[in-house]
Amino acid sequence: MHVEVRGLNKKFGEFQAVKDVEFSIEKGQLIGLLGPSGGGKTSILRMLAGLETPDTGDIVFHGKRVNDLPPQERGIGFVFQNYALFKHMTVSENIAFGLEVKKWPKARIKERIAELVELTGLSGFEKRYPHQLSGGQRQRVAFARALAPEPQLLLLDEPFAAIDAKIRHELRSWLREMIDRLGITSIFVTHDQDEAIEVADQIMIINKGRLEQKGTPWEIYKDPQTPFVASFIGESTLIEDIGKLRGFADAAAMPGTKGLIRPEYVEVGKENEFTLLSATETGRVSHIHFRGSEWLVEIQIGDIKLVTYRSLEKPVLQLGDEVHVLVHRAYLFNDNDSWVTENKLKVDPLPVHI
Repeated sequence: MHVEVRGLNKKFGEFQAVKDVEFSIEKGQLIGLLGPSGGGKTSILRMLAGLETPDTGDIVFHGKRVNDLPPQERGIGFVFQNYALFKHMTVSENIAFGLEVKKWPKARIKERIAELVELTGLSGFEKRYPHQLSGGQRQRVAFARALAPEPQLLLLDEPFAAIDAKIRHELRSWLREMIDRLGITSIFVTHDQDEAIEVADQIMIINKGRLEQKGTPWEIYKDPQTPFVASFIGESTLIEDIGKLRGFADAAAMPGTKGLIRPEYVEVGKENEFTLLSATETGRVSHIHFRGSEWLVEIQIGDIKLVTYRSLEKPVLQLGDEVHVLVHRAYLFNDNDSWVTENKLKVDPLPVHI
């Protein structure tokens, strides 16, 4: 199903939950709605589902405006955060519920249950009740029930939020594989960056009711279009006076310019680890944390604190060590513009006088 949203607005009392949101989604794509809590993600999802009515704007499914259609006529499946299973029904009965409401033939219902039980990996659990299942199994039942009436659009509201980390990771991979097999257009809400990056074909960043940016995970990560996206995606350190850092003096010429520096933009080590010392700062290790696959190192350069990663293959740094720090690039922004810039001393090193 092709989805198009035009000028969507929604208020709850005086609170503007969604403001002038517009986007389109191609058939078969898996889209992640990503953003902070209270940003408007679930409100958008509920309006697509027909559970909330937009104040203004159009929702178009496959060329047809559906604003006035009830949920059951929109051709959607909805997976809720808390599963919303019927506790007194078995797995099979939960899956069959919507089909019985639609008065499908009994033989077809039985056939559809068998298809979905196999698809969702629930074989052998058909006669169990929700309280007899794990969290991951209950969520698979919720998926199966949503898929039972063969919807054209699947909507998922933080589907893995109630599941522990290990199972959540397994279900993310399973969801991606399942969507690829079915080719169903899908939209899921999450505030987990890793989840969105791992699963989604495209991500829509929602903040304060607005669509900040839409693109592939890689496009959004490497080329953020707003300061919010740059600060929200990945880990960043805000530098109020970016012009203090070597190689970024040009930023000082533009009043009000600030910088966001991600850990992967920063390289830290002893003097003998660098060939271009003219582009480095001297700082001290203020904290160092072991993270299993790498070290997370915090460095203090005067009144500026930076954070970076260091490989386990390199010599271990100690708290208080004097180190050299090379900032490769920074995301700069002011009231009028935003852009990524490289360290000028790294790109155009100072001449060496002999």
